[in-house]
This record gives sequence, structure tokens and C-alpha cells, in this order.
Amino acid sequence: MDYNLVIRNTGSRYVVLTSDGREVLCAAKGNFRIKGLRTTNPVAVGDHVEIRLGATPGEAFITKVLPRANYIIRRASNLSKESHILAANIDQALLVVTLFHPATSTTFIDRFLATAEAYGVHAVIAINKTDLIQSGTDECEYLEAFGYLYRSIGYEVVDISARTGDGIEKLRSILSGKITLLSGNSGVGKTTLINRLIPGLDLRTGHISDIHGTGMHTTTFSEMFPVPDDNGGGYLIDTPGVKGFGTIDMDPREVSHYFPEIFSTGRECRFGDCTHTGEPGCAVAHAIEQSAIAQSRYASYLSILDDASSGVADKYRKPF
Repeated sequence: MDYNLVIRNTGSRYVVLTSDGREVLCAAKGNFRIKGLRTTNPVAVGDHVEIRLGATPGEAFITKVLPRANYIIRRASNLSKESHILAANIDQALLVVTLFHPATSTTFIDRFLATAEAYGVHAVIAINKTDLIQSGTDECEYLEAFGYLYRSIGYEVVDISARTGDGIEKLRSILSGKITLLSGNSGVGKTTLINRLIPGLDLRTGHISDIHGTGMHTTTFSEMFPVPDDNGGGYLIDTPGVKGFGTIDMDPREVSHYFPEIFSTGRECRFGDCTHTGEPGCAVAHAIEQSAIAQSRYASYLSILDDASSGVADKYRKPF
């Protein structure tokens, strides 16, 4: 590795893996903000940086963030006008979801996928806790329908159980040799999955609230973990679980571009600037009537379009 890599965010400081293999705790020194974008964390896990050692032992500073190949952001949950960079310089994003125990909403899923599309990041969906779904049940039917929906759009969907190991080898082949961001609601089993993918890591896992059916946060800050070569190689970036996924800085005219099936169908609309919100000759409306586009996907499209069109600051949406 011929660069210094930010591998952990501890709040006010960052752990940097240097080009010669040392881990150095650094403070950020200077203004690293992306032009036109207000962020809560101008330095992100995955960043390539330049550092300078201080005058006293153990003192070091990040002096420059090198140009990013890409990054993925969401609206900061408690700061309405600011964004939070989840990770930078990644090969792909793995969205871990559960259909039950707890249930990940399609709104959350679609907002994450649209953001990945907007920032040019390849996204994969992993459906965890499939061991809790019995064959021949309504839950099993929903699992099949969910998988069919997103696969038909073009996303890779993997059914897994981090607890039993089912589907893990297929997922491992997808992650092999790549830098992968892991994201998902609290309680979907991201930490258990990382422990399964990197034996011996033994991260602390949380529990699911019986009252609310939601998980407890066990990851406080983002951190990058190397995957041993005998387990496929690459890196996994663990991020704190979130309840909602707020989009930011999307042009209303481009929101449909981030929904592949709406974008492709929209080419057949009568008007080139059709927003698919009631215009005559709208091919998307017809496709929805024919069930060629899922109602849930269209609802997610409308919610993001509303965010982008209104510019209202508090559009941090929790799952339905």
C-alpha cells in the first residue's frame, strides 16, 4: 500500500494505517470540506490522507485528504442541513436487511439504493436471518417476492443467515478482494455477519427489543476491517446502524435516474420532462397500473422527489 488509509473514526480523532503498516492516531488539521457540501465528518473511513507527526510523541495530524474515487453520504440524523459521509473510496455497498425480527422497510431500502446510484456505488442486498423463515409460510412467500422484485430491477440479492452460515460462501465470493461498505438498520445482524466473515474478530453484538422489534446500536463509529486472504481478502467497513436514511442534494429532475426501472420506462413518456406525477401520456403511470413497476418503489420515488423539490430541511424519514 503506497498511501495512508483512514481505517477508524473515533469521533474527534482518526486511526490511520500508514503506508509502512503502522496505526497512528491522528487529529484533523485544516479545512477538508467538499466544496458546496456541509458534512459532519470531513474526514471519512476509507479516505487516503497525508499526515504529519507532531512535536510530542503520539501526536499526529491529518493535513490533506487526497481526491476521492467516490463516497456515499446520507443526511445527518440530528443536523437537518448537514450530511454524513458513510465511507470513501469503496468498491461496493452491501445493504443488510431483514424481512422480520426486525423488518427493514422498503422506504429505507430504496432510499439507500437511490443514494448508491446517485454516487456511482455498486449496491448488493443481503437478506439476513432467513433461518427464521419456515418454508410454506406467508413469510417464505414474502421472501421470494421481495427477492424477485429487486433482482428484476437488476440488483444482486443474496439470502443469508449470519447465525447458521447459510449463504455465506456465496456472499464471500461477492465481497472477495473488494472494499465493501456494510450498512443497515440496527438489529439486522451486521455485527454477527462481520464476525462470520472474519473469524476471530469477535465484535460485540446487541439484542432486539421485544417491545419495539428494533435493534440496539453496537457500532458507535465507522471502522474498516481487513478480511484475511484465506477468507477472500479485501476490507469490510462497518457503520453504525441507523433508523432512517435521509437523502441530500438530489436534483428533482434527476431523481428518476436513481430508480433504474422508472428511468428506463420514463423514456417512453409523451413529454421528455415528465416527472411521473400525473402528466398525460406518462408511461410510468401505465406501468404501475400494469404492475410492471412496484407500488412500493413508486412511493419511495415520490418521497425522495418530495425531498428534492421542497428543499425542506427536516426530511429525515424513518421507516413506515
